[in-house]
Amino acid sequence: MDKTIRKYTSLDEMKADEYRYWQSRPVHERMDAVSELTLAMYAMKGATPDVPRLQRTLVRIQRPQR
Repeated sequence: MDKTIRKYTSLDEMKADEYRYWQSRPVHERMDAVSELTLAMYAMKGATPDVPRLQRTLVRIQRPQR
């Protein structure tokens, strides 16, 4: 874990640096962070993460062979 302390002169500079950091991380690390934050939010609200979600429909169409 990088424990470097950085000073920024503006909020925009800080946000740009944070954006560059997250873009430099692999996709699986970013997804893990999103999952961790989501579970923390549910814990703060006292809700369970098993709430109903939007349903996605998957349709498979068989194409005729030529």
